[in-house]
Amino acid sequence: MHRLGKDYFDLSYNLSLILAIIPFTSWLCGAVTRFAEGKIVAGLVRFLFGFSIVWFLDIVYMVCHKRILRLIDF
Repeated sequence: MHRLGKDYFDLSYNLSLILAIIPFTSWLCGAVTRFAEGKIVAGLVRFLFGFSIVWFLDIVYMVCHKRILRLIDF
């Protein structure tokens, strides 16, 4: 379950966008958020590959869809 614009720890869209732009915070917040949602595989993927294409796609998704990329939902 996701809420529009409330991806990183229920923060506002603007703050989530700023966190998504910064590589380290995007990697950390993305992994922690997915683990907190109970999505272990998605959290591991973000933890391992969060500094690569996932980071870029998070920025694109935040700007276009106002949410982070949800590639894996388990």
